Amino acid sequence: MKLATLKSGGRDGTLVVVSRDLVTCQAVPAIARTLQAALDDWDRLAPRLQVVYDQLNDGSADDAESFIELECHSPLPRAYQWADGSAYINHVELVRKARNAEVPASFYTDPLMYQGGGDSFVGPCDPIAVLTEEWGVDLEAEVAVVTGDVPMGASVAQAAGAIRLVMLVNDVSLRNLIPNELAKGFGFYQSKPASAFAPVAVTPDELGDAWRDSKLHLPLLVQLNGEAFGRPNAGEDMTFSFAQLVAHAAATRELCAGSIIGSGTVSNKQGSLHGSSVGNGGVGYCCLAEVRMYETIEQGKPQTPFLRFGDTVRIEMLDASGASIFGAIDQEVVRYHERQR
Repeated sequence: MKLATLKSGGRDGTLVVVSRDLVTCQAVPAIARTLQAALDDWDRLAPRLQVVYDQLNDGSADDAESFIELECHSPLPRAYQWADGSAYINHVELVRKARNAEVPASFYTDPLMYQGGGDSFVGPCDPIAVLTEEWGVDLEAEVAVVTGDVPMGASVAQAAGAIRLVMLVNDVSLRNLIPNELAKGFGFYQSKPASAFAPVAVTPDELGDAWRDSKLHLPLLVQLNGEAFGRPNAGEDMTFSFAQLVAHAAATRELCAGSIIGSGTVSNKQGSLHGSSVGNGGVGYCCLAEVRMYETIEQGKPQTPFLRFGDTVRIEMLDASGASIFGAIDQEVVRYHERQR
């Protein structure tokens, strides 16, 4: 089943069920006005949403409309919980190696995770709005899951069973603000602005064999200014599965339905800077920081700049037939102007 949220209908938008091919959709106010409302009563409402989904796919839906990604908000325009892990240890290893630091042994057994700002996501086609390029704007292409209610101390198996939806996310980072923040010993805050999620959230069963062991085994496609930048497989080199990440997040607290848990930047192990880019036959990158780490390791200092005003980022994932699964995150970096709410 595929679900999305249109920007119409107030701050939390309007829930729509979307056809498998992302061509049509249908609002379902008689079932749930918002995605959060559906998640709050998932066991009862999901079967009713599935009926609408089946009708959209077989052409029998009475109130189908064209699905337009530009009209979408992130599937959850805001969330009670947005926690992002760092499941791809290769990413951490590169960052540490670039500054001649060892990766602590615990990082391979105990996931890294930070609590992000869930109060205000932006739409998949909304701009990456910042006040200045000097902050070091970077994309971070990731996979994320949405949970149902998860009890404190949930086992990995319980956590796997609580995964309701899978999404893609651009977890934007302001790299030049990170060092001073982390030096305070209190974690990210200013260096993590609003994230954007792909238009469509998908139930795990819809992913077929690509979803196994609580990992999504498909390439995550990233374009920078219209050029191929990354295509790493999200299921490879993932040290911690989503079930493990959810269990980690619930170790000392209950998670409410609608909690979002991110994978961290998708990153596959590669030999060197020369062979790692898409242009050189590698799988490329999901963030600029990795390119800069390779450059630092091999050339002594980074050469590639962070994002600038006017740069564009596109993040998408295709199924085995080449069709888009989640729709695309398609953003331009712009100077921030206050939004009218």
